[in-house]
Amino acid sequence: MAKGNINVSVENIFPLIKKFLYSDHEIFLRELISNATDATLKLEHLVRIGEAKIETGQPKIEVKINKEDNTLHIIDEGVGMTQDEVKKYINEVAFSGAEEFLEKYKDSDAKETGIIGHFGLGFYSAFMVANKVEIFTKSWKDEPAAHWTCEGTTEFSLEESDRTTRGTEIVLHINDDEKEFLEDARIDELLVKYNKFMPVPIKFGTKEKELPLPDDAKEDEEPKKVTVDKIINNPDPAWTKQPTELEEKDYNEFYRELYPTQFEEPLFHIHLNVDYPFNLTGILYFPKLSNDMAMQKDKIQLYQNQVFVTDNVEGIVPEFLTMLKGVIDSPDIPLNVSRSYLQADGAVKKISSYITRKVADKLKSLFNNNREDFEIKWNDIKVVIEYGMLTEDKFFDKAQKFNLFPTVDDTYLTYEELEGKIKANQTDKDDKLVVLYASNKEAQHGAIKSAKDKGYEVLLLDSPIVSHLIQKIETEKENKVSFVRVDSDHIDNLIKKDEEQASKLNDEEKEKLKESFETVVPKEKYTVQVEALASDSAPVMITQPEFMRRMKEMQQSGGGGMFGMGNMPEMYNLVVNANHPLASQILSADKKEDSEGMIKQSLDLALLSQGMLKGEALTNFVNANFDKLQNS
Repeated sequence: MAKGNINVSVENIFPLIKKFLYSDHEIFLRELISNATDATLKLEHLVRIGEAKIETGQPKIEVKINKEDNTLHIIDEGVGMTQDEVKKYINEVAFSGAEEFLEKYKDSDAKETGIIGHFGLGFYSAFMVANKVEIFTKSWKDEPAAHWTCEGTTEFSLEESDRTTRGTEIVLHINDDEKEFLEDARIDELLVKYNKFMPVPIKFGTKEKELPLPDDAKEDEEPKKVTVDKIINNPDPAWTKQPTELEEKDYNEFYRELYPTQFEEPLFHIHLNVDYPFNLTGILYFPKLSNDMAMQKDKIQLYQNQVFVTDNVEGIVPEFLTMLKGVIDSPDIPLNVSRSYLQADGAVKKISSYITRKVADKLKSLFNNNREDFEIKWNDIKVVIEYGMLTEDKFFDKAQKFNLFPTVDDTYLTYEELEGKIKANQTDKDDKLVVLYASNKEAQHGAIKSAKDKGYEVLLLDSPIVSHLIQKIETEKENKVSFVRVDSDHIDNLIKKDEEQASKLNDEEKEKLKESFETVVPKEKYTVQVEALASDSAPVMITQPEFMRRMKEMQQSGGGGMFGMGNMPEMYNLVVNANHPLASQILSADKKEDSEGMIKQSLDLALLSQGMLKGEALTNFVNANFDKLQNS
């Protein structure tokens, strides 16, 4: 029996600590099963290249709980270790067995085996939950088995073991304050969370399985049941296969495997598969999205060689794509690193750029191959595309080919199509293209009708980030185009032409009319403007300037806009039509109270048309009109 001290090499351990920043005790199970997987894959590789001439059968990893002994067991059927290898890989904490194995077999296909990581430091995560750890191991080589024991100090014992089967069993004597890890439900939860797609079958207990009835079974014959291993993982998930091996139903079944409580099918998927200049596989799904972007983030799962790492993928996946669902797997992404490290890492940046390009190419292909279907799905995917255009300049450029602008008539136009359609009619006197849009067809119906009566095209832009997007488009187009909401001014002022409407009122009468309105309407909320408009246009209307409203929306939806504008009080323009007969009636009223009554009623009607007449004011308006009906 050998005794000694574990050799912790200070100069070697610090680089590894930077890679392994454990924040949760539960991570120990992921690390130990990763080691067991490594041992299994190493053996399969040695058999494949002819170095190990043995039969491996169908190796699996088993996890067992012994509540009587307060122990948790992780058992594999992999390469195992000799006593010398235990000394080397376990006692010299900072030594990485996986790295040495890859270096030794670098000229073969060892890198293709999916060796997960560091059998060394990862193993010592066991002491976060155990006060004593034992290893029973027998190498595939013809050498005696070994038994290693350590109670969480630098002292260990190492002796021969009577174990006869190849592989390794790690026994964790669980601390009193970590007894949760002796509960079946807790271990099952962790296995599903971290190891659901590990490449080696993982057994945790047993289950009953019904055998199919034979063809000649009697009508009341019950199916027989047998006890089988409960395998908690899928060792061969869809993303590890080639796209040519999968059909649409396979992708949809895998989506349900990832998200068992999600009942809606994904809109479409993107299969990632690249091996140069970095390794990356995965499947991304476009789900149906709502306008609440925050609710939809953190649905993509990040794996390293089929080991779950995190579902917070910011810094790896472009931010706008964090609203998608699916899986990304890359051995080039470290298991445990800080967010700042990821953001600075060159490989991670290349991965992010690749994913952006791949998504853009897929969207362009979907648009080109079946535009009708793409238009049907537009409202479900537009938030991702618009967010991407805002945050990724390269994506903005590519998206010009498939980003759509819906109209109030339920047609869809690319920007190029839109420009060609409206250029002749919606270019103002300064040669600027004016794009009219509405955010709510019902609320802005009157303004939309006025625009369409003039032959103008009106877009329907109702996403939560539309103000940011149109601001960016205007900048990219060097301010040669202007997006203007259709109710932000009178229709004649939205697209100013050379001709001007003659006024029926002289300057003195217009000033008097303005003063009459200013005595009735609240000055802190409305700016009165008397303008010469068509006589059949509304006598009074309420508008909100495009600039102020847009800046407020941008700040309220997060970032952008002008500092403090999100908290500014609402300000509106009250436009009085000098050419409407009501203007003359107000000026010619015999009594001041008569003119004020007409002004008050016209303001109420203007507010009502915008859905802005509410509360007590609405109640009084309704009651007053009922009284007029009753007395007429």
